[in-house]
Formats: sequence, C-alpha cells, structure tokens
Amino acid sequence: MTTTAALTPPARLPSTVELERRAFRRRQTGRSVLLGFASTLVFAVLVWMFVVNTPGWTQVQQTFFDPAVALKAWPRVFDGLLLNIRVLLFSAVGVLIVSLLIATLRTLRGPVFFPLRALATGYTDLFRGMPLIIVLYLVGFGLPGLDVFPKVPSAVWGTVALILTYSAYVAEVWRAGIEAVHPSQVLAARSLGLSHGKTMVKIVLPQALRKVTPALMNDFVAMQKDVGLISILGAVDAVRAAQIETAATFNFTPYVLAGLLFVLLALPMIRLTDWVTARMRRREQIGGVV
Repeated sequence: MTTTAALTPPARLPSTVELERRAFRRRQTGRSVLLGFASTLVFAVLVWMFVVNTPGWTQVQQTFFDPAVALKAWPRVFDGLLLNIRVLLFSAVGVLIVSLLIATLRTLRGPVFFPLRALATGYTDLFRGMPLIIVLYLVGFGLPGLDVFPKVPSAVWGTVALILTYSAYVAEVWRAGIEAVHPSQVLAARSLGLSHGKTMVKIVLPQALRKVTPALMNDFVAMQKDVGLISILGAVDAVRAAQIETAATFNFTPYVLAGLLFVLLALPMIRLTDWVTARMRRREQIGGVV
C-alpha cells in the first residue's frame, strides 16, 4: 500500500539564479532604506537652516502656529467643518446625478436629439470655463435677488453652485468612460433585444464606471477643498469660523487649523484613490510584459 509521504513530491529548491536575484533584491532594499534615511536627514537640516533658523521664525511661529490660539478656536472651527462635510455629501450626490444625466444627453445619437446634445454641450462649456467663485456669487446673490425662491440658508446656494460647476467636469469624465466602451458591446446588447436605456444601465455604465473610477475619485477630492469657498456667501463654515477667530485674536493660527482639518478630511480619500488606481493598473498589466 502506497503511503501519503511516498505520493508527496519533493520540495523544489530555488535555483542559483533565483538565489542571486533574491540577494540582489535584499541589497537593493537595504540601499533604498539608507538613501531614504539620508535624504530625509538632509531635508530636515535644510528646513532647519532656511526656515527654523531664520530671524523672523519666532514671529511667524507665534502668528501662525500658536497652540493656545488653536485650542481656543477649535470648537468654532470644528463646528464649521461639520457644515462643510454636510455640504460635501449633498453636493456629491447631486453631482453624481446631474453629471450622469448630462453625459447621457451628450452621447445620444440621431438628429432628433440635437437640441438636447447642444444644450448639454453648452452647459459643460459654460461651467467648465467659469470660475467657481463667480458661480457662487451669481447663484448665492443673484438667484435670491429674484424674489422667486423661498429664503434658504446660504449653504444651500453654495451647494447648488458646487453641483452646477462640478457636474460639468464629472459629466465629461462619464462621457469619456462611456465612449471608451467598444461599440460592439452596444451592438451585441441591441441585437439581443435590449433597449437603449437597458443597454446603458446594464452594459455600458458598469464598464464605464470601472474605467473612470480613479478620475471620479480625484474630482471628489478636489470638491472636498472647494466646499470651503461657500464662506464667501456668509455661511459659517470652517473657513469663515477661522476668519472670525482671526479677527478676534489678530492671529492667523485659526486659518492654519482650518487648513489642517481640510487636509485630514481629504487624506483618506486621497489614499483610497491611490490604492484604487494602483490596483487597476496591476490588473491591466496582468499577463503583459512590463
């Protein structure tokens, strides 16, 4: 009777070439660690020489990096950041819906849809060319001046301006993803009896989403910092709260605090975007020669 040990194949030992490759990788890793440590040390010395060791550093530190002022301004600035987060969430949902609608209109075929395509094209051209701050002024002060809409908080008008502006950018991202799907996919779906709407929902958009996910996430990161511009409409967000604290203390530390909070808000999405981009690149390179 054959034993299990007899059926088990012997362990395959690495070749001499493979052992040399592993040793080379270890040497390269050690060299990279040493170079990284040395460059960090040199950078720290340069920062100390040209920033910390300058004659005006003490005054700058007291004006921009005062821990006592930051601690005093923390409650108001943090409450303002919560408003920024609410505006960001509503804006993200609105941009997703409006941009997808605009991109769909721009991809319609046939002369009967020319007015819709022209309208969508004009929309993207207008709001991609106009600075966001101008849109905020027009929406935040112009629309309420018509005395048609009910009185709403300024943060609502800031959300509308963000949706209008970013929908134009994201619509082009969607359109690029839709047009990147091979026409044979659409033809195959239509030959199976799917309508244009079902073809878009079940065939085209899922493939387009995979292609444009990194770009969409980058636009979301950009919108995270632009929500701070709603302060020009009078909304007491993190930036306006920092401005109020700065006016009260004659110190710019609250602005630095608000900036750091925005960075902390954006960091998770930035790292997630990098991870998704690298993962998609690795999947595309599977089986290829790099």
